[in-house]
Amino acid sequence: MNQIDTGKFIASCRKEKGLTQAQLAEELGITDRAVSKWETGGSLR
Repeated sequence: MNQIDTGKFIASCRKEKGLTQAQLAEELGITDRAVSKWETGGSLR
């Protein structure tokens, strides 16, 4: 799975659960900017 596909998968799962990027970030203890980067394929680290 490449970064774009992984990002789409993360976004799909997040939306299925009815979470915003900020809510997911809070649950994971990271920033919402990190979630955004994951979802756009900008970074997976």
